[in-house]
Amino acid sequence: MVQEEKPEGTEAPQAEVKRRRVTGRGRRMCPLCAEQITVVDYKNISFLRRFMTERGRIESRRKLHTCAKHQRALARAIKRARHLALLPFTADHIREMGWPSPTPVG
Repeated sequence: MVQEEKPEGTEAPQAEVKRRRVTGRGRRMCPLCAEQITVVDYKNISFLRRFMTERGRIESRRKLHTCAKHQRALARAIKRARHLALLPFTADHIREMGWPSPTPVG
């Protein structure tokens, strides 16, 4: 049989191999799951400060990359610590008492 030769560059587009560049990171893991923390202690103030803003607000899951289970546990622990006056409720409390800057999460 005689094979017909095709000129270069006329191959079908299905035969072309396209490679995509992988950019960015993969999905970030929950910092509490990564450290295998099962119970969030409300008395561990330095740990809880990592998950709060400098104004005393609880950071969102989107910023913290926490799973829903641990975000609920964090919120519960922070609210308990606030009730016992271990953490401030508002920015006014921070101005009066002072507040060291929180340590970074990751």
